[in-house]
Amino acid sequence: MTATISTGYAAGIDVAATVARCREQLPGPADLILAFVGGKHDPEAALAALRASFGDIPLAGGSAAGAIAGGGTGVGTGGFGYSGLEIGIIAFSGPDVTPKILTNRDLLESEEAAGQALGRAVRAQAAPGSAVLILFDSVAASAPLRLHPASRIMAGFHAALDGLPLHVIGGGLLTDINLSDGWMFDGHAIAKHAMTALVFPPGLHAATAILHGCRPVSSFFEITRVEGAEVLELDGQPALTVIERTLGLELGTTSGQQLSLVATLGQKQGDPFAPFDENNYVNRLILQADPARGSITLFEPDFSIGTRVQIMSRDNALMLESVTQGIADLEAGLHGECAFGLYIDCAGRASVMTGAETEEADLVLRTLKPGFPFIGFYSGVEIAPFAGDYSRPLDWTGVLTVFQRTA
Repeated sequence: MTATISTGYAAGIDVAATVARCREQLPGPADLILAFVGGKHDPEAALAALRASFGDIPLAGGSAAGAIAGGGTGVGTGGFGYSGLEIGIIAFSGPDVTPKILTNRDLLESEEAAGQALGRAVRAQAAPGSAVLILFDSVAASAPLRLHPASRIMAGFHAALDGLPLHVIGGGLLTDINLSDGWMFDGHAIAKHAMTALVFPPGLHAATAILHGCRPVSSFFEITRVEGAEVLELDGQPALTVIERTLGLELGTTSGQQLSLVATLGQKQGDPFAPFDENNYVNRLILQADPARGSITLFEPDFSIGTRVQIMSRDNALMLESVTQGIADLEAGLHGECAFGLYIDCAGRASVMTGAETEEADLVLRTLKPGFPFIGFYSGVEIAPFAGDYSRPLDWTGVLTVFQRTA
């Protein structure tokens, strides 16, 4: 049986017609479909449309703030968008390329315990060095907004691996850029508060580049008071006051959304006095601010008392430079046959959020120019290998992975 990987991409109000247009771009039947469905489409209607087009085969993926697809061999028309009407599909056929789907539906009870359960399942299925794609429902609750922290998921996941080396990438699924909701396919049905791991066959080797775009605009501050993801004090002062003063904003007038558009908190890895290198930073987006408490709430609760951080400016020019340089570095290391590419792109990098004149996803498509199937989606959180075999959640990044066939 010939192993094939192919992609389809389309956008439209009618979900059945949009899925059908994607199906027309694929060369034949599939053993597994990974689909990213714009959040304006009804999930049950999307599931019915996918079943009508592809039959009763395993389904992974779910809602996405938008989708991205590249041109090239085996790819449809290509394009990108985040209107909520886009659908991107990647189809796998043949045991040499088709991943196994493993599912956990317990995020609401405990993200760390769910991560451990999924990690144990992956450890039982994966060979050393295997590529694994983790997808999870980002939104735990919408009123008030609460996210499923990827840092807790990954802490549990890696604990359960017990040292098994894997190449793990992933992302959080959203219905839109405003973090309104999220849902996913768990292999067969629609699920909330769930996560899946796609374990790829050993014959597919993954290479990943992390595309950044923030630079420090402050010296180091020490977190002196924190409650979960809510940072209350930096150097003994209200965190919101410190950030607004550093950025030159008028105190008390800045909403969390405005702050999230211009700044992050960054933790520098390694030597704190080493020259600036964006690849040494783990940045955390600001989810909301509370002027009454003088606090900010981050996307992840993994900073603690004593953590040294810097205020980071989201830099559009650096973001685009990082795309160009990151792709060049990745391509320089590719030596085998490229099977397909996957791009997990923070929804906050869309120009509607950054104000950049150039769409970052468009630059990725124009710079990479793959002659292989390429698909991507706009995410809430990105997961990528950061140090050795440990993969951790990142904010305001693009995670670009190319899968190559090995002999």
